[in-house]
Amino acid sequence: MMLKLFRHMRPYRTAVLLVLLFTFFQAMSELYLPTLMADIVDVGIVKGDIPYIWKVGGFMLAVAAGGMLCSIVASYLAAKSASGFGKLLRSRVFSHVENFTLQEFDKIGTASLITRTTNDITQVQQVTIMILRMLALAPMMCIGGIIMAVSRDPGLTTVLIAVLPILALAIFMIAKKGIPLFKVIQVKIDTLSRVMRESLTGIRVIRSFNRTEHEKARFDEANEDLTQISIKVNKIMGAMMPVMMLIMNFATLAIVWFGGHRIEEGHMQVGDLMAFLQYAMMIMFSLIMVSVMFVMIPRAQASAVRINEVLGMMPEMNDPKEASGISARKGYISFEDVTFYYPGAEEPAISNISFAAGPGEITAVIGGTGSGKSTLISLIPRFYDVTSGRIRIDGTDIREMKQEELRSKIGFVPQKALLFTGSIADNIRYGKEDATDEEIRYAAKVAQADEFISSMEGGYDAEISQGGSNVSGGQKQRLSIARALVRRPEIYVFDDSFSALDFKTDAKLRAALKQETTESSVLIVAQRVSTVMDADRIIVLDEGKVAGIGTHAELMDSCTVYREIVSSQLSEEEIA
Repeated sequence: MMLKLFRHMRPYRTAVLLVLLFTFFQAMSELYLPTLMADIVDVGIVKGDIPYIWKVGGFMLAVAAGGMLCSIVASYLAAKSASGFGKLLRSRVFSHVENFTLQEFDKIGTASLITRTTNDITQVQQVTIMILRMLALAPMMCIGGIIMAVSRDPGLTTVLIAVLPILALAIFMIAKKGIPLFKVIQVKIDTLSRVMRESLTGIRVIRSFNRTEHEKARFDEANEDLTQISIKVNKIMGAMMPVMMLIMNFATLAIVWFGGHRIEEGHMQVGDLMAFLQYAMMIMFSLIMVSVMFVMIPRAQASAVRINEVLGMMPEMNDPKEASGISARKGYISFEDVTFYYPGAEEPAISNISFAAGPGEITAVIGGTGSGKSTLISLIPRFYDVTSGRIRIDGTDIREMKQEELRSKIGFVPQKALLFTGSIADNIRYGKEDATDEEIRYAAKVAQADEFISSMEGGYDAEISQGGSNVSGGQKQRLSIARALVRRPEIYVFDDSFSALDFKTDAKLRAALKQETTESSVLIVAQRVSTVMDADRIIVLDEGKVAGIGTHAELMDSCTVYREIVSSQLSEEEIA
């Protein structure tokens, strides 16, 4: 899985090759130093050749300085490559997620997507640095050390032949127990992120119902669960270093013991023993580097699987290869026997919906809770695809249109008004990037937002805090409506977007909208009868089916469901 991710490192291919090159030079310098030291001991000190000591010692300093320089450059390039890789990967994941439909979001979950884009990519980024440095350096040091050790004394390599399999077996046994737990850790982080996100977004509900202690208990449970798994993994992996050091120290004792005998018998020089000891340490330290990688790679591998799961998840909704031609008709929308099932649902959310609307017409959708009003509206911008039937805009099936083209025709105001951090002008301009100040002010005026904006410090430059927490619910709704109005789309879709407005503002806004949308179709989902009763067409939904279509007067005569809704909201005088 990590190899799949490393395909995204292509822009840093040159830097990676340079890292390997400088790592090679670093390894060569470190492997050559013990040989030079052995020459000084065996030739310079034994024979008392001071000039030779100075000559070889100076060369050793030069080699050591060169190795240090190579190490610094390799570390810098490795860090730069890994950081760039992390940046590219975050960008790719974010861009890919932007193309997801709501079905894919529902499958993975928002909390998990956040964890995968941040924590998981950070894990892969960190291990990438280690792979470029340790995993490249360790094999060079191990193979080079074995070659150099054999060249110094082939007989003493028997100690290494005995020790290295024990070392490798210890690493394998510890890693085998620890690796499966790393995937569990990432899942526990997802759970912790979800609990924290719910606690932060639902803080008002939590406090209003005095459930703070309950939420603390939920968080503590998720936190403790993650902590226990992490402790278990760290205990297993923490045993690796002591075991490695124990084996290494026994190996050192064995080398000194047998090496001393070989020196005594005249088969070996003191300098050769010192060099052999250093090569043995290099070999075993390279294996320790690999063992450290065994701690990091499994967790990064678990993260890589999760990242690849996101990158490999193809949106179920795709643009057609050839987009349909531009129609001369503008602002027409029709539902033709539309039925829709949510993924995994046994019953349809809406079924057999048919109606048509044109420019200058206001079509309202009303019904009880769970009747399918918001579902019907969500199908228009293709947040979901219809299960059967078709939706046409300007005579073209929306599945035959590019999503960007489709959504450019729609001004959508969601049920939950969402504002972004930035100025009020920036939030309104979100609907049209090149909107002028005059267009922004006009849209705000039509949306009945100009008055409260002017009263704020800074006016249209006033800052909106995160989530729009410094404005009221009604103000958020009016700014969301202004954001749709500034776009001047062919079709306006208002998903219960007037619920937070008082009756007076609601009436003024609908009157202004009627004058503003003479060349566009308007679809309004609402709970209040007063909001929909003046519409040209009212669609009454009941349990996902059409209970009636007509004007207010027609439905009062023909639709029992509509009469029940009206009688529950209006007095007899108002109905009359």
